Amino acid sequence: MAFQHSSLASGRWQNFSLAEQLGNIGSEVHRARVAEAKNEGRFIAARDRALELFDLTLADPRWRGRLREIARAREVFCDAVSGGTLYGSALKDIESYFDRFALATRK
Repeated sequence: MAFQHSSLASGRWQNFSLAEQLGNIGSEVHRARVAEAKNEGRFIAARDRALELFDLTLADPRWRGRLREIARAREVFCDAVSGGTLYGSALKDIESYFDRFALATRK
């Protein structure tokens, strides 16, 4: 499997805290939201990068006790990028969830 985040997939991702990992996912969520109605290519690329980061986070053995929460966030993200029909989710709402993690890593 070819990773877009090859350096992260090769093990660097596991050096990040959970807040840093989720904050980085949030960056891709933000990019997807910005491109959603403007540029389909950028939207798809950001969506795919976010999903890749979600999968790397789910594969991180340190978060065994948090897998349900992380998987649910991924599920809601998938709903948002496919129109929000299952949960009524929107990227702007999900982005605010991830913003909290990005802010926490800055402190």
